[in-house]
Amino acid sequence: MDFVNCYADASRADAYATLEFANTYYLAYRDLPAILAEHVTGTRALDFGCGTGRSSRFLRKLGFNVTGVDVSEDMLRIARGVDPSGDYRLVPGDNFDELDVETFDLVLSAFTFDNIPGATKARIFRDLGKLLAQNGVIVSLVSSPEIYTHEWASFTTKDFPENASARSGDVVRIVVTDHQDRRPVEDVLWTDESYGEIYREAGLQAIQVLKPLAKGDEPYAWLNETRIAPWVIYVLRRGK
Repeated sequence: MDFVNCYADASRADAYATLEFANTYYLAYRDLPAILAEHVTGTRALDFGCGTGRSSRFLRKLGFNVTGVDVSEDMLRIARGVDPSGDYRLVPGDNFDELDVETFDLVLSAFTFDNIPGATKARIFRDLGKLLAQNGVIVSLVSSPEIYTHEWASFTTKDFPENASARSGDVVRIVVTDHQDRRPVEDVLWTDESYGEIYREAGLQAIQVLKPLAKGDEPYAWLNETRIAPWVIYVLRRGK
């Protein structure tokens, strides 16, 4: 495995497990039911980078049969404890040989690619594409470059002014304020253009790109969410 999961320790995993679908995170998940209803035709789903199972449980509630995979045993320990009936598996990097489902109608990746370096990104996307059924899609939810240079309901970046000069591939730092662990998370900045290159290299094409904004009437104390999108959602198919 040639990348490091920044939550691969027990205290980070415990903190991450307390996160809900609130504040800035609300915008990451708000539009997913409609997106999946439009683009996904079956029920077999892979949650790549499932962490403590938040996204896997979200998909289960939408009617999907979900297999969650992650590189962090600490995260999976919590996922299995919260959801004993769920299917959560440890995978070394992108080694999917142990999966007993040959193809998936949906591969969801929520925030997983934020801290994966570029060369590894391309390889993993290529391997995930091979897992898709004929009409399957990958839904990749990632942080926008702007998330690292503004203040948010769920995050702060004010202590990291160097983020403003970061380019694709550079390490950027951000602190999650929705839980008690205030250690900075180290991510890898990646622009729309860079993701486009990665997708082409992996044999994928984006059929929809969404940048969700808050409407202003939600029950959250928005900072920049009504005018700057903190997230980007890519809907991907294998290229023709």
